[in-house]
Amino acid sequence: MRRPVVTVFYQFDPWSKSLGGIQTVIRSFFKYAPDTFELRLVGTQVEKRVEPGIWQEMNLVGRKIHFLPLFTQPKENGKSLIPDSVRYTAALFRRSLASDFMHFHRLEPTLATRHWSGDKTLFIHTDIQQQIQPSAQKGSILWQYFPSAYFAIERQVVPQFTEIFSCNTASATFYKERYPMYADRVQYLRNTVDDDVFFALSATERVQAQRALARSLGLKEQTRFILFAGRLHAQKDPLLLIQAMAILADTNAHLLIAGEGDLENPIRAEIARLNLSDRITMLGALPHSELAKLQRLASVFVLSSVYEGLPVVVLEALSSGTPIVTTHCGETPNLLTPQSGVVCKERTSEALAAAIEQVLACPQNFPVEACTDAAKPYHASAIVKDVCARMMHRWQTRQVHERLSV
Repeated sequence: MRRPVVTVFYQFDPWSKSLGGIQTVIRSFFKYAPDTFELRLVGTQVEKRVEPGIWQEMNLVGRKIHFLPLFTQPKENGKSLIPDSVRYTAALFRRSLASDFMHFHRLEPTLATRHWSGDKTLFIHTDIQQQIQPSAQKGSILWQYFPSAYFAIERQVVPQFTEIFSCNTASATFYKERYPMYADRVQYLRNTVDDDVFFALSATERVQAQRALARSLGLKEQTRFILFAGRLHAQKDPLLLIQAMAILADTNAHLLIAGEGDLENPIRAEIARLNLSDRITMLGALPHSELAKLQRLASVFVLSSVYEGLPVVVLEALSSGTPIVTTHCGETPNLLTPQSGVVCKERTSEALAAAIEQVLACPQNFPVEACTDAAKPYHASAIVKDVCARMMHRWQTRQVHERLSV
C-alpha cells in the first residue's frame, strides 16, 4: 500500500529565523509524524533557495519533506501593501495541489481549495471572537475592520473540512455553536511543545547561564532576565511591557526582546522616551535553538498580548522551567497553576509590573517542577501521534471502502 500524502499549507519559510507559534506547531508535526506518511509543505521563502512553484526534496527537522515555495518574501512578520495571506491565496487559485490529507493554518487559502478532493483539516490558532473585536488593539488584524466579510468567507469554506481543531476552548465552543451542522467536526486540540528542545536546567546550571549572558551583555552578574519572544505586532502589545519596565522597581531586572515585526521602530522610540536603554536589549529574530537557551535561563516569561489562542512560547517557557506572567487572554490562564505563573487581573502596565515583581521577589514560590508539570500534557510527540493515528484510521477505512466498491 502506498504512503498517504499529507500537505501542509502556510505562508512561511521553515528554514528562516522567524518566530511564531504556527511555524513551531508545523515544525513539530513534521518532526513527530510517523514515517507511514509522505510529508509536503507549500510555503514561501525569504531568500531564493529553490525555484518558486517547483517541488524540491529537502531536509527539515531531520525529516525528508517535499517543499514548494509559492513566492519569495524577503521579510516575514512585516506589513506590506498586499498582505502575504492574499498573495499566498491568489497563488493557490492558479494551481491544484490536492493530496490525501491537507492541513490549513489560515482561513484565507481555503477559498482556493473548496473543490479540491481530499481529507482537509483546519487549525484555528486564536480566539476569533476577541481577534476581530472593534475594541481590540488597532492594527492587530485586517479582518478587525471587516468582521462581516470574514464570517461570510468562513461560511463558504467550513463545509469542506473533515476536522476543525482549535487550541482555544472558547473558540472551539464558539465554532460548535455557530455551525451546529458541523459541530461534531470541531474539537479542542492542545498546541504542542517539543520537550527535546525545551527542557529545564539544574539550579546551578541556570545561575551559570544567567551570569554568562549578563557578562556578555556588560551587565551585573546578579542580573535576572525577563523574556519576551514573538512577533513585534499589535496583537502581542510589547509596548505595554516596555511601559511596565519603566514602573518595575527591581533594578537587577533586564528585559530581553526576541523577535521582529512592524512595531520594531515604535518600540525603540518608546525605550528611548522612557530612558530604558540600559534595562532592555532587543535581540531581533533568533533561531529556535537560541531561543531555547534564553527560555532556560530566564527568571520569568511575559505575555502582554491583547488576544491569543494558546501561545506556543508559553508552553516552551514552562517546559524550560520558567514561570509565566500573562495578561488575561487566550488559553494560558486556564493551564497555569498558582505555582507556575501569575495572571494579571487588569491589562495595564501597573498590573503587569506588579505581577513581574511578584515572581522576581519570591522565585521559590514558582518552582521549576511546577512549571514543567504544567507543560507535560502539551508534549508534541504524544499529540502529533494521536492526530496522525486518527488520520491513518480514516485513510485505511477509505481504502477498504474503495476496494469493496470495485
